Amino acid sequence: MNKLISRDNRSLVPIKNDLLLRVLQGESVERPPVWLMRQAGRILPEYRAIRNAIPDFKSLVTNPELASEVTVQPVDLLNVDAAIIFSDILVIPEAMGLDYEMVEKVGPRFPRTIVTTSDIDRLRAGDDAADHLEYVYQAIRATKDKLQDRVPLIGFSGAPFTLLAYMVEGKGSKTFSAAKSFVYSKPREAHSLLEKLTDTIIAYLKRKVEAGANVIQIFDSWAGVLDQQLYRDFSLRYITQICQALTMVPVIVFAKGAWFALDDLAKIPDIAIGLDWQTEPGFARRVLGKERVLQGNLDPSCLLSPEANIRSRTKGCWKLLASIILPI
Repeated sequence: MNKLISRDNRSLVPIKNDLLLRVLQGESVERPPVWLMRQAGRILPEYRAIRNAIPDFKSLVTNPELASEVTVQPVDLLNVDAAIIFSDILVIPEAMGLDYEMVEKVGPRFPRTIVTTSDIDRLRAGDDAADHLEYVYQAIRATKDKLQDRVPLIGFSGAPFTLLAYMVEGKGSKTFSAAKSFVYSKPREAHSLLEKLTDTIIAYLKRKVEAGANVIQIFDSWAGVLDQQLYRDFSLRYITQICQALTMVPVIVFAKGAWFALDDLAKIPDIAIGLDWQTEPGFARRVLGKERVLQGNLDPSCLLSPEANIRSRTKGCWKLLASIILPI
């Protein structure tokens, strides 16, 4: 068992299967570590049994014991190389005072949205908001107890712009036109909201690390609805602040659809960069260089194909990205 040094070289993290952590430290490894972004969920009958026994999705998210149980299920059943805590990116807006609903087979809905400056002023932020997410930290501690250091545990957050998109739009969208209109027409208010979100995310993720998360991933799921300049102004600057604040553990940034921002993301030191399945890996390597740690690039629909094809495509990701990769 190796003893793995975190990004600031201060803490030692003993993990039995340390492939993921060695990759994130830039080491050459014997094979790629494999995990899935949504590996706890509908793919597992064991998850469905638990989910069907409770009233709704949020009841599972806010129950530390059940959340830890479904986090560990894929490690036990699929033998993946990492666990990712079962939660939702929208717990942050809720902790700030903007409640959400998860409608079965529809998705998230916000009964109230952000429209005016006073809406933003009423939101909690920073430590005050992070205090309302104790159930997440409890779930991490319970998960660590169940894992017994078999694999690393990933904690995560939505990126500030992605959370703004939901808080303004009020639901999922292919274009997030209301959120983009807000950014264009009310830039001062948008930055005020993004600053509150950033302060909250930093406080939240630091507490996740204190609770036992070995890796942090930032999901900018709706980065691709912005152009390059908007992304720099309304997303990248805040992601950079978060990464600079999280020196304790490795950080992965996944900006879905933001192929145009790879060179800008490369300016953030010491982070791994996630690639969506539509980003050509050779292009990414040319932009990011040979030394940058890369994750992903496997088309999720591939998982619906025969097992032999899944294995072949996963190995293909490793070969295409050459040095260090996490097929997802």
